Amino acid sequence: MATVPTYYVKHIITTNPKLYFLHRVEKFQSLACLLHNQEQQSKPTQLDNVNKSSENNRDAKVTSSFFPKRGQNLELVCESLAFKGKGVCKVEDSGFILMCDRALPGERFIGRVTRRKGSYAEVTKLKTISPHWDIVDAPCEYASYCGGCKTQNLSYEAQLRAKEQQVRELIVHVGRFSDKTPEFLNTMKAIVPCDEQFHYRNKMEFSFGSQKWLPKNLLEDKQEDGQTYALGLHAPGFFDKVLNVNKCLLQSKPANMVLEAIQECWRHPNFGLTPYDTRCHTGFLKHLMLRTGRNPDTGLLELMVNFVTSSYEPDLLKPLVEKVSVIPEVVSIMNNVNTSVGNTSVGEEEYTLYGKSSITEMLRGLIFKISANSFFQTNTGQADVLYKLVEDCAGLRGDGSEIVLDLFCGTGTIGLTLAKRVKHVYGYEVVPQAISDAQQNAKLNGISNATFIQGDLNKISDTFGSDFPKPDIVISDPNRPGMHLKLIKYLLKLKAPRIVYVSCNPATCARDLDYLCHGIKEQNIKGCYELKSIQPVDMFPHTPHIECICQLELC
Repeated sequence: MATVPTYYVKHIITTNPKLYFLHRVEKFQSLACLLHNQEQQSKPTQLDNVNKSSENNRDAKVTSSFFPKRGQNLELVCESLAFKGKGVCKVEDSGFILMCDRALPGERFIGRVTRRKGSYAEVTKLKTISPHWDIVDAPCEYASYCGGCKTQNLSYEAQLRAKEQQVRELIVHVGRFSDKTPEFLNTMKAIVPCDEQFHYRNKMEFSFGSQKWLPKNLLEDKQEDGQTYALGLHAPGFFDKVLNVNKCLLQSKPANMVLEAIQECWRHPNFGLTPYDTRCHTGFLKHLMLRTGRNPDTGLLELMVNFVTSSYEPDLLKPLVEKVSVIPEVVSIMNNVNTSVGNTSVGEEEYTLYGKSSITEMLRGLIFKISANSFFQTNTGQADVLYKLVEDCAGLRGDGSEIVLDLFCGTGTIGLTLAKRVKHVYGYEVVPQAISDAQQNAKLNGISNATFIQGDLNKISDTFGSDFPKPDIVISDPNRPGMHLKLIKYLLKLKAPRIVYVSCNPATCARDLDYLCHGIKEQNIKGCYELKSIQPVDMFPHTPHIECICQLELC
């Protein structure tokens, strides 16, 4: 049987190569779980019948079928979606894996091999022969070109199935949890869908660009005036080219009104506004950030408009400020000044051009103050669902006696939603501004039993934990790389009765669950937790992103 051994699999997702403990997740993240199943299910091929004595001929055939050449066109069928939403295909009669962006399950297409990586190859879709199983009409005109909503033309039910399948396979093949036991059916929960599939984002960041990007099929439709300026989203794979966007279906309707108003006037020659050129490092306008909140007294939407510029010249922005300030929902217009050559939207200086310097949002009965550069859950409605699930997994006794350790606490949203039902919350976060926001949010909500401490959880020392009592519950919400090995060792030594792991990357989540439950054999470290439940949550419809909530209890 000719198949690809799983030990050939290389990493697909970028992770931190300096961290030793990322090795296993690099090995398995995107393909291993798929290849493992395919090895068990592959049908005998003509290669199986080749006489072993003709070893050279056999090797030649394997090389030909297993390793298609760069530039070669192939007819392929997408079998499933892998991490980051890429379609997984196999070369007929060999099982060699090819990954294709924007290919969807069941779709038959012609693809061109663009690059080979030993154990798999990447292809670009040239032509669809027959569409995928669950095709729907994408309502957004940019869905075929923008890198944000890759699965918008896949039915939402099919998106959910694909995401749930990814989590299941990663938990089994990276986390090493058996799905053959009856207990696994209770452990692995069905994915929680998002009620709002559009207009759910409370924050969108658009870029001004001196180079407008157009897909090949629209190149002939360039404007006759030769206008190359653009305001929108970076074209996939380009740092210096921008896809002009007049409307985004993921952000709120008032935010789209602001975007439309700015698009109507910012190129006017009388205003003298120029977009920042990322190659020449010249120009004024860098980014347009739109944030949507809600007034706690009226319940009405309120909008913050943030212009990120290369210098502070408020007179240049005055026409734009006058244009958008008349929109009723706009209550704040800010200017972040970023003089660096980088592409970040965080400024060294911040100025209020109109209204107030912050907006508010309500979550789980609490009020949160949001400034231009604050971190806040991007989907407020689904964050309310997520935090309710976190609270359920925490299993609070209800007598207010528990100590909660909130790791990677950000602006304190999770810890503060639990604070009124526990004795004390201790939150840790590396970003100083986030700690400041968390402290203000605690004060804003009259919460006095929450302490927030700035510190890098990837660089904890042996004395970490000496400044707070042993917690009854640990909440961990790390970023995409997951938890550092030092932190995992600390948690295994701490032996808190319960851990609630909130993850935005199911691959690194599965790896960390393996370490916490099964230990690290290479370092003679024993695990001490039992995985009680893993709950996928769809926070961002039409994107490949998946959130998971995992409940672990001390064995």
